[in-house]
Amino acid sequence: MTNTLADRAEIIELMSRYADIADLKEFSELPRIVFTDPLTLDFQSVAGIPPMTTPLGDYLQILRVSFAPYTATHHAITGHVVDIDGDKATIHAHVRAEHWVPREVAGDGPNCWLVVGFYDNEAVRTADGWRLSRVKLTSAHQENPHLSAVGLAAEKAT
Repeated sequence: MTNTLADRAEIIELMSRYADIADLKEFSELPRIVFTDPLTLDFQSVAGIPPMTTPLGDYLQILRVSFAPYTATHHAITGHVVDIDGDKATIHAHVRAEHWVPREVAGDGPNCWLVVGFYDNEAVRTADGWRLSRVKLTSAHQENPHLSAVGLAAEKAT
Protein backbone atom coordinates (compact mmCIF):
# COMPACT_ATOMS: atom_id res chain seq x y z
CA MET A 1 0.00 0.00 0.00
CA THR A 2 1.34 3.41 -0.92
CA ASN A 3 1.02 6.63 1.01
CA THR A 4 -0.21 9.17 -1.54
CA LEU A 5 0.59 12.24 0.59
CA ALA A 6 4.12 11.00 1.29
CA ASP A 7 4.60 10.21 -2.42
CA ARG A 8 3.35 13.68 -3.42
CA ALA A 9 5.71 15.32 -0.92
CA GLU A 10 8.65 13.27 -2.19
CA ILE A 11 7.85 14.11 -5.83
CA ILE A 12 7.52 17.83 -5.12
CA GLU A 13 10.85 17.71 -3.25
CA LEU A 14 12.31 15.88 -6.25
CA MET A 15 11.35 18.85 -8.43
CA SER A 16 13.08 21.20 -5.96
CA ARG A 17 16.22 19.07 -6.11
CA TYR A 18 15.96 19.20 -9.91
CA ALA A 19 16.09 23.02 -9.74
CA ASP A 20 19.05 22.83 -7.33
CA ILE A 21 21.17 20.93 -9.87
CA ALA A 22 21.51 24.04 -12.03
CA ASP A 23 21.16 26.69 -9.33
CA LEU A 24 23.83 25.13 -7.09
CA LYS A 25 25.87 23.89 -10.07
CA GLU A 26 25.94 20.47 -8.43
CA PHE A 27 26.41 18.16 -11.40
CA SER A 28 27.77 15.03 -9.73
CA GLU A 29 25.77 13.58 -6.80
CA LEU A 30 22.48 15.47 -7.00
CA PRO A 31 21.54 14.32 -10.53
CA ARG A 32 21.95 10.71 -9.42
CA ILE A 33 19.20 11.15 -6.82
CA VAL A 34 16.95 13.07 -9.22
CA PHE A 35 17.05 11.15 -12.51
CA THR A 36 16.72 7.64 -13.85
CA ASP A 37 19.44 6.26 -16.08
CA PRO A 38 18.71 6.68 -18.94
CA LEU A 39 16.27 9.60 -19.05
CA THR A 40 14.23 11.34 -21.72
CA LEU A 41 14.59 15.10 -22.23
CA ASP A 42 12.48 17.49 -24.26
CA PHE A 43 13.71 21.08 -24.38
CA GLN A 44 12.63 21.65 -27.97
CA SER A 45 10.49 24.71 -27.20
CA VAL A 46 13.43 26.43 -25.51
CA ALA A 47 16.57 25.29 -27.30
CA GLY A 48 15.24 23.75 -30.52
CA ILE A 49 16.82 20.42 -29.56
CA PRO A 50 14.62 17.45 -30.52
CA PRO A 51 13.48 15.18 -27.66
CA MET A 52 16.08 12.53 -26.83
CA THR A 53 16.72 9.65 -24.50
CA THR A 54 20.24 9.73 -23.10
CA PRO A 55 22.37 7.96 -20.50
CA LEU A 56 22.62 9.96 -17.28
CA GLY A 57 26.41 10.25 -17.59
CA ASP A 58 26.08 11.94 -20.98
CA TYR A 59 23.45 14.32 -19.63
CA LEU A 60 25.74 15.33 -16.78
CA GLN A 61 28.29 16.50 -19.35
CA ILE A 62 25.57 18.42 -21.21
CA LEU A 63 24.51 20.09 -17.95
CA ARG A 64 28.07 21.16 -17.09
CA VAL A 65 28.58 22.72 -20.51
CA SER A 66 25.11 24.28 -20.71
CA PHE A 67 25.33 26.02 -17.35
CA ALA A 68 29.03 27.00 -17.49
CA PRO A 69 28.36 30.45 -19.05
CA TYR A 70 26.13 31.60 -16.19
CA THR A 71 27.29 33.39 -13.08
CA ALA A 72 24.00 32.43 -11.43
CA THR A 73 20.66 30.82 -12.21
CA HIS A 74 17.38 30.68 -10.34
CA HIS A 75 14.62 28.20 -11.15
CA ALA A 76 11.36 28.80 -9.27
CA ILE A 77 9.12 25.76 -9.82
CA THR A 78 5.62 26.14 -8.39
CA GLY A 79 2.01 25.05 -8.70
CA HIS A 80 2.74 21.33 -8.78
CA VAL A 81 -0.06 19.10 -10.01
CA VAL A 82 0.95 15.51 -9.29
CA ASP A 83 -0.95 12.50 -10.57
CA ILE A 84 0.23 9.16 -9.15
CA ASP A 85 -0.70 5.85 -10.73
CA GLY A 86 1.03 3.04 -8.84
CA ASP A 87 4.78 3.36 -9.41
CA LYS A 88 4.45 6.10 -12.04
CA ALA A 89 3.63 9.76 -11.70
CA THR A 90 3.13 12.79 -13.90
CA ILE A 91 4.04 16.26 -12.66
CA HIS A 92 2.78 19.49 -14.22
CA ALA A 93 4.40 22.59 -12.75
CA HIS A 94 5.00 26.24 -13.56
CA VAL A 95 8.58 27.49 -13.91
CA ARG A 96 10.31 30.85 -13.98
CA ALA A 97 13.97 30.35 -14.79
CA GLU A 98 16.49 33.19 -14.78
CA HIS A 99 20.03 32.79 -16.10
CA TRP A 100 22.59 35.59 -15.60
CA VAL A 101 25.70 35.98 -17.73
CA PRO A 102 28.76 38.04 -16.75
CA ARG A 103 28.68 41.74 -17.72
CA GLU A 104 31.62 41.21 -20.11
CA VAL A 105 29.48 38.71 -22.04
CA ALA A 106 26.35 40.88 -22.01
CA GLY A 107 28.18 44.07 -22.88
CA ASP A 108 25.83 47.04 -22.76
CA GLY A 109 22.77 44.83 -23.20
CA PRO A 110 20.69 42.85 -20.74
CA ASN A 111 22.50 40.15 -18.78
CA CYS A 112 19.60 37.81 -17.93
CA TRP A 113 17.89 35.17 -20.06
CA LEU A 114 14.40 34.56 -18.70
CA VAL A 115 12.28 31.51 -19.46
CA VAL A 116 8.71 31.25 -18.20
CA GLY A 117 6.72 28.13 -18.88
CA PHE A 118 5.68 24.69 -17.73
CA TYR A 119 7.22 21.37 -16.90
CA ASP A 120 5.34 18.22 -17.83
CA ASN A 121 7.53 15.56 -16.29
CA GLU A 122 7.24 11.87 -15.53
CA ALA A 123 8.65 10.09 -12.50
CA VAL A 124 8.97 6.44 -11.52
CA ARG A 125 9.26 4.83 -8.12
CA THR A 126 12.59 3.01 -7.77
CA ALA A 127 14.09 1.03 -4.91
CA ASP A 128 15.84 4.31 -3.94
CA GLY A 129 12.74 6.51 -4.17
CA TRP A 130 11.10 8.58 -6.89
CA ARG A 131 13.22 9.60 -9.88
CA LEU A 132 12.45 11.75 -12.92
CA SER A 133 12.41 9.59 -16.06
CA ARG A 134 11.19 12.29 -18.46
CA VAL A 135 11.60 16.07 -18.36
CA LYS A 136 9.68 18.27 -20.78
CA LEU A 137 9.89 22.05 -20.66
CA THR A 138 7.40 24.11 -22.63
CA SER A 139 8.30 27.76 -22.94
CA ALA A 140 5.41 30.21 -22.77
CA HIS A 141 7.65 33.31 -22.83
CA GLN A 142 11.34 34.12 -23.14
CA GLU A 143 13.33 37.31 -22.82
CA ASN A 144 16.84 37.67 -24.23
CA PRO A 145 17.09 34.14 -25.70
CA HIS A 146 20.36 35.18 -27.35
CA LEU A 147 21.83 34.70 -23.85
CA SER A 148 20.88 31.02 -23.79
CA ALA A 149 23.75 28.52 -23.94
CA VAL A 150 22.65 27.71 -27.50
CA GLY A 151 22.54 31.41 -28.40
CA LEU A 152 25.93 32.11 -26.84
CA ALA A 153 27.47 29.14 -28.66
CA ALA A 154 26.04 30.34 -31.97
CA GLU A 155 27.39 33.83 -31.30
CA LYS A 156 30.89 32.46 -30.63
CA ALA A 157 30.78 30.47 -33.89
CA THR A 158 30.20 33.59 -35.97
